[in-house]
Amino acid sequence: MPTLHVNGKIVTHDADPDTPLLWVLRDHLNLTGTKYGCGVAQCGACTVLVDGVATRTCVLPVSSVGAAQKITTIEGLSPDGQHPVQKAWVALDVPQCGFCQSGMILAAVSLLKQKPKPTDADIDTAMTNICRCGTYNRVRAAIKVVAQGGDPKVASLNIEHRGATAPRQG
Repeated sequence: MPTLHVNGKIVTHDADPDTPLLWVLRDHLNLTGTKYGCGVAQCGACTVLVDGVATRTCVLPVSSVGAAQKITTIEGLSPDGQHPVQKAWVALDVPQCGFCQSGMILAAVSLLKQKPKPTDADIDTAMTNICRCGTYNRVRAAIKVVAQGGDPKVASLNIEHRGATAPRQG
């Protein structure tokens, strides 16, 4: 049986070699954080890291991924959600519907690994994932927060988190 190195574990699968990696992750390994969006590698919802590089899996045959290549899905990034990018996403309320966010987060992780202090042009080049809710400004701000050490105040977004019992104004 073919093997993959996923989220730090060696796993086997019985998928056809031409099956896209996305469906092996979702249907064979039950890792459903990676999403199907477009099926043509344009939207980025299916993004995972392969050896640290953002990779769109909806058109990538599982047979093209070597057993030694390390695949990281959103489930394997940080089991407790404490990766700096995940923390910035939460602090800046990046997700709206959340559908694209696993791919968006992994693309940001890849970018920051390659360019720890990305410019706006670097972010524009690397972050080609589609967000139907239009959270691009918050995505950019979250990436900059991580690049600048993790303090969400540097984002210059006026976000106020209120407790469940706090009265709403307006």
